[in-house]
Order: sequence, then structure tokens, then C-alpha cells
Amino acid sequence: MTLNGWLQILFFLLAVFLVTMPLGSYMACVFTRRRTWLDPVMRPLERLVYRLTGVTETHEMRWTEYAVSSLLFSVVSMLVLYVMQRLQAALPFNPQGFAGVAPDLAFNTSASFTTNTNWQAYSGESTMSYLTQMAGLGYQNFVSAAAGIAVAIAFIRGIAQKEKETIGNFWVDMVRATLWVLLPIAIAGALFLVSQGVVQNLKPYDTAQTIEGAKQLIAQGPVASQEVIKQFGTNGGGFFNANSAHPFENPTPLSNFFAMFGIFAISSGLTYTLGSLTGSRRHGWAVWAAMAFLFLCGVTVAYWAEARGNPMLTKAGADQVANELAPGGNMEGKEVRFGIANTALFATVTTDASGGAVNGWHDSFTPLGGLVPLANIQLSEVVFGGVGAGMYGILVYIILAVFIAGLMVGRTPEYLGKKIQAFEVQMAMLTVLIFSLMILTFTAISSVSPDFGTSSIANHGPHGLSEMLYAYSSAAANNGSAFGGINVDTKWYNTTLGLTMLFGRFFMLIPPLAIAGSLSRKKLIPPSVGTFPVTTPLFSSLLVGVIVIVGALTFFPALSLGPIVEHFLMSNGLVF
Repeated sequence: MTLNGWLQILFFLLAVFLVTMPLGSYMACVFTRRRTWLDPVMRPLERLVYRLTGVTETHEMRWTEYAVSSLLFSVVSMLVLYVMQRLQAALPFNPQGFAGVAPDLAFNTSASFTTNTNWQAYSGESTMSYLTQMAGLGYQNFVSAAAGIAVAIAFIRGIAQKEKETIGNFWVDMVRATLWVLLPIAIAGALFLVSQGVVQNLKPYDTAQTIEGAKQLIAQGPVASQEVIKQFGTNGGGFFNANSAHPFENPTPLSNFFAMFGIFAISSGLTYTLGSLTGSRRHGWAVWAAMAFLFLCGVTVAYWAEARGNPMLTKAGADQVANELAPGGNMEGKEVRFGIANTALFATVTTDASGGAVNGWHDSFTPLGGLVPLANIQLSEVVFGGVGAGMYGILVYIILAVFIAGLMVGRTPEYLGKKIQAFEVQMAMLTVLIFSLMILTFTAISSVSPDFGTSSIANHGPHGLSEMLYAYSSAAANNGSAFGGINVDTKWYNTTLGLTMLFGRFFMLIPPLAIAGSLSRKKLIPPSVGTFPVTTPLFSSLLVGVIVIVGALTFFPALSLGPIVEHFLMSNGLVF
């Protein structure tokens, strides 16, 4: 590890900290219908959308109607994307003449982008037409992110309101998230990326002749416009197979920083929105502090493990010490333009959130380095998390934390003036159980089934198990990154991973909305001497402890058989 590497990591966290208050305050204005500087442009457009779609913007929804609206919208969006992929060959903006996508892959991709996962069992530049990329996948990048923000805002409303049966209007929240938050960022961000060298065109692929005389196909397309919403919407799906390691997607150190910043920006801002809308900004900062602490722990381990290198290579005589002429450490799978520090940072950021974009190959990390992104995902991606999904995910853990605090002092737990009772705790536990059930069940079946799971892995033993565990963890958490080393474009993986994504999104979305509806109906209770404060370092510490303990109790046995045993094998010089 180097001082320069640490300065880059700390500068990144500082940038995220500085954007939290202004962006969070802006989103609080957007979702409470207070006037913003974009209203003269966006308000007429918003009214037009409601007029065309028949939405009554003053209509308030109970949590059940809110959930049904979200589910129906996602189902229809998924069907449209599926049909677009299947009919791709007959649709315009397909200069390469790509054929229609196979049924199982089309299902997997539709489920992936609808759920904000953006898992890709295909190579983008050789599978998807420009129209599918823009009108299909790009559209989902906007609306899946907006739907996540809408649910998070509904949850926050449920906490802030008193004695109300409703939690807002899904259609209004989603439209405002798209028009006021995501669209302006996407327009400005795309122009910035073009200035950095990210390509943006509708030209057919070029053919270049190499020095050796061979011909090479140079893929291109409308990349910048897809790249910015991929990052700020925590989508992660790459236009190219190499994702953010490709120079057409991520050409400079500044574009690399911008990508990481985008993954955290909105999710970090939502912590301030939480504090602003609930009238307790100190609580919002306490939540942010817990997230930041977990982030620093993860990036420290990842950076240390990768900078330390592989002891087996050291024993073989390889020099893995950093110096003026060599970066040192484990450079396998790293993009040499960014080095170990930025690759470890990117891997931590993209798995803390549900970003899924990568600028290095996680499968090539050392066992402990690879454990960090895997563990980040298995903590339900509540370390800032996906746009919206991270916020309602952390709120579920907050419910569990204040419940445990109430048990310790022997009184009914409270959260910001609302009593936490059996129903809220049951819904919170249901969210945690669904997540772990999907991951562990399908991983277990795949790991013992030669016909389905193990026939697709290139690495057997603990690393092969890690690859399967990572795939299902990524799908359930709607992350989309992968270890690699596993052929997931099979009927078994396309189907089971698609189902895991759908369950991971929608079965984990309904319980938080149910909690929001329950809290919204409750009276506010004045704080008393026995009330556990949720604005202190003690609360942040308890929240961190609950997140880590729940994740450790659930996944530690599986991790012990994967990256942990692989680490000991590597440390003892054994082949794995």
C-alpha cells in the first residue's frame, strides 16, 4: 500500500461527503414538492406525462396499492424488453445485423435490467443492437433506478408521517425521480464523458488492420449516454464486455473517479434526505457514518490484500514490492491505467452499492481481496447501496437495531417517535431471510449438480464454490458483477439467476413498503429518558454491529468453504 493510493481513497470519500448535503437537500425539495431551479422546465413536462398516462398526481396510495403499482409497472417493462430482444433482428438501429436474442438469455437479461441488477450473461458489443441498448436497456437503467428511489422515499414518508393511511403516489415519485434527479445528471454527465473520450455515435463498427496484418473489429456506439446512467443509477451493465475496464467506456483516471463517485452520490444524498424529511438531520448523518465506516473497513482489507500480492509468486522468485518502476502486488486482472489502489477502491464501491460495474477482474483478486466484494454484497448492499434500494435496505436494519436496543433495556423499542412492534420486526426479518434463502439454496443445488452447476465452472474446489456463491449473491442483491470463471449463459443459470434477481428485487421490496404503511398509521410518541437515541456514535456502532453479525451468521459457513479456505491454501503454498 502507498500513501498515494490512500490519498486517492480518502479524496474519494471526501467528495462523497461533500455532495451528500446539497444533493440530499435537493431531493428532499423534489419529493416534498417544494420549488427547485428545474421547475420551470420539468413541471410542464411532468404535467404532460400525467395527462398522457392518466395519472392523478393528487391521488395518495396505501402501501398495498403502492406495491402493486410498482410490481405491475416492472412486469410490463420486463415484457416489453423481452419482446424487443427477441425481435431485435427486425428492428432498426442494428447496423451490425445482430440476430434476435435466445429465449432463456432474453428472459435473464429482461429480469436483470428490470430489477436494476444488470447482470450480463452476454457480450454487449456482439449481442445487442443500438436500439436494444438505448430504448431497451437504457430505458430500464432510468426507470429501475427511479422505482428504487420511489420506494425509499415512500419508506421515509412512512416514518415521518403520523396517523396517515397513505405513503404517497408511486407514479408521481417515479416520474419526479426520473425528471428532476436522474435525467439532469445523465445529460450533464454524458457531455462530460464525451469530453473525456467516451464514444457516442450510431456508426457501424470499424475494421482496423493491426501491425501484424490481421484485421480487428472496433466496436463503438452510443456509449456515453448509457455509461452515465449506468453509474449514477447503480445499474452497472456495460456497453462492452470489458465494462469499465474498456477505454471506450472509461478512458481516463478522471472518468474512472467520476464513475465511482456516481455510484455513491445519490445513495449518499438519500441519507441526508432521510434526516431532512424526518426532522432529524443528525440521524441522517449517523446512518451515513455507519455506512462510511463499513466502506473504509472493506476498502482497507481489499487494498491490503491486493497490494500484499500472492505469497506463492513471492516464493517462486517474483518481485511484488512496489517501487518506481513497478506497481508491485497482485496485478493480475488489474487495468494498468488505474493500478491496484483504484481497482480495489472500484471493486469495494461497486459492491457496497448495487453498481456492478467493474474496472478489474474480481475473479483474479487474491482470496481475501475477492472476499471483500463478496461480503459487501452479502451484507445486503446497505453500505450506501443501490439508489433507493440501499436506503430502504438500511432502514430495515435500523428497525432490527432499535428492536435489539429495546430488548437490552427492557422496553418497547422506538424509532424517531414511532413504536416498533411485532409486525415491523417480522417484516424486517422476512426481508433478511428471503435474501439468504435465494442465495444459499441455488448455490447448494449448483454445487452438487454436475448437469446444472459444476459443469459450467472452470475452477473446481473452493474457488469454484466462490464463483457460484458470488453469482447468486450478486443476483439476489441486484448487483450484477461477477467473479467470472463460470459460463452462466446456460438454461440452468439463465433461469435460476433470473428468478433470483426477481425475488431479490420484489420480494425484498414488499416488506419495507409494509413497514412504511404500518409506521405511517402510528402516532408520534415524545422521547423519554428510556428512549434509545438514534443520533449518536453509539447508535452508529450498534447499526454496524447488527449488519455485520446478521451477515456473518448467515453466510460465514459458506464463506469458510470458499475464499477463507482458499486463503489458507494459498498461504501454505498449496495449489487450489
